[in-house]
Amino acid sequence: MEKNKMGYMPIPKLILTMSLPAIFSMMTQALYNIVDSIFVAQIGEAAITALSLAFPVQLVIVACFVGMGVGINSLISRSLGSKNYEQAALAAEHGFFIASILYGFVALMGVLVMPSFVRMFTDDPIIIEYTIQYLEIIMVFAFGRIFAQAGVSILQGSGEMVIPMFSQLIGAIGNIILDPIMIFGLFGFPALGVKGAAIATITAQIISMIFVLLMVFKFKRVLAFKPLSFRINHNILKKILVVGLPAAIMQAVGSVMLTGLNLILASFTTTAVAVLGIYYRLQSFIFLPIFGLSQGMMPIIGFNYGAKSRDRLLKALKMGMVMAIIYMTLGFIVFQIFPRQLILWFKGTDELLQIGIRAFRIISLGYPLAAVSIVLSTAFQGMGQAHLSMMVSIFRQIVLLLPSAWLLGHFGSLEMVWFAFIISEIGGVIMVVSFFYKLYRSKIEPL
Repeated sequence: MEKNKMGYMPIPKLILTMSLPAIFSMMTQALYNIVDSIFVAQIGEAAITALSLAFPVQLVIVACFVGMGVGINSLISRSLGSKNYEQAALAAEHGFFIASILYGFVALMGVLVMPSFVRMFTDDPIIIEYTIQYLEIIMVFAFGRIFAQAGVSILQGSGEMVIPMFSQLIGAIGNIILDPIMIFGLFGFPALGVKGAAIATITAQIISMIFVLLMVFKFKRVLAFKPLSFRINHNILKKILVVGLPAAIMQAVGSVMLTGLNLILASFTTTAVAVLGIYYRLQSFIFLPIFGLSQGMMPIIGFNYGAKSRDRLLKALKMGMVMAIIYMTLGFIVFQIFPRQLILWFKGTDELLQIGIRAFRIISLGYPLAAVSIVLSTAFQGMGQAHLSMMVSIFRQIVLLLPSAWLLGHFGSLEMVWFAFIISEIGGVIMVVSFFYKLYRSKIEPL
């Protein structure tokens, strides 16, 4: 740790070294999202609609573990940059404590809240049954995903990116293998349908968790921490939550946004809800690699901010921005040219195609702008200013997107609803750039 690569390795090589494993693992995860939905779509449109209704709730789980992970990652990397190794070790210990609290919250939600929540969107008994079956299993057994993320964040904050990549691969590939077995009943297993998709998911997550925890505690100890002698340190807890809680709220805002959009779209047709669900699974192949790039950038920015190395921080930020814009532009081109082919992977009906093709082409117009927002928000988190990222996310998704979607749908048509995404991206990029300019003048320039 005396000479961490984040402080001396050339920035282009460092970003590639740190980001490529995360990008690769995220692309694998995106591939899983698509393959999983393709398998479920074979059951029927009711099944894919059920997964679309479940998606905002899954984002709540994601919000929990991503927020926790960002807080751990940021504090560890900043602590190592300032050579405070004791604080880095305490951050790792508190990460597992927070994971335990979060799991209890998610499991209780799965048991107590889900049935009532699902019935808000539809009275179709098949869709209701499928959605409740899926969500209860996913949430009650969410400990696999949450504890795996705690371990992954400890490794990433220390500059170790390869093991997190393998953990993602284990989860995603395991899921892809188990999905057809559990859904369709292969090799002597009973055909469990949508319930089988949920069981395949949590089984793969638990296997991934076991791998990560073995690495963290036995084979790849990057920090000298001792969770068995853990004592709550309110100062450390506060430092993690100051960054992690805004990141969690930022992710949870996505759940609120999707829930609201599902309600707006359901007033037109449940097919539009299915279109949105399919879109979000497909767009994960565009956005998740950028989040992988962000995972690689965040500890670099945090380390060099802690080490007061302004030039290295800015070089990392500029290179990350260029990479993100190029990749998102390629994603825009794909969604403009091949929307029909993408939708047909999910047994798209004529109505699904009619709504989906136009939706994909309109929403993807904002991709290059989204790249700017994601990279600058990552910089805020790495420097311990996660509240700025949270404010941008709330503004984009709650203040702009949802009201715009309602107004466009109420006074226009279903097709007009999709333009709300463009409005939110334009407003979001204006806000995030203005925040960065102020942060640069007050925090980065004086380094």
